Amino acid sequence: MISLTAEYALRVVVCLAKRKAESLTTEEIAKQTKVPLGYLAKIMQILRNAELVQSRRGLHGGFALKENPERLTVWDVINAVAPLKRIRHCPLGLAAHDTKLCDLHQQLDDVQAQAEKAFRSLTIASLLVSSNPSVPLGL
Repeated sequence: MISLTAEYALRVVVCLAKRKAESLTTEEIAKQTKVPLGYLAKIMQILRNAELVQSRRGLHGGFALKENPERLTVWDVINAVAPLKRIRHCPLGLAAHDTKLCDLHQQLDDVQAQAEKAFRSLTIASLLVSSNPSVPLGL
């Protein structure tokens, strides 16, 4: 449903949200999230450009979550790094489907719409307060 990049970005954001205002180095984030260091650099750049994280220089530098986890949604993170693609027009380019998708593509788009709705309603903070004993990233 979501890309590997989106999965990794969600791990990073949950990790940073758990540590609140504390800055973490890319090495610390990579270790905690199990995201390969080279891939992590790309994700951190995307998240920084989307203004979801901020970087700090210096002795206690690193990355911290910029957005409040109470307001930040799973959708915000996914949309920043690898947006879900809705089906607005026939992927086959069939003229007969120009105004109305066929049942297959309409059903696929409906599922995407349901996923989008769920992701928009799920905050990062809610992932941290779950009663599930299996906490994200084992943090």
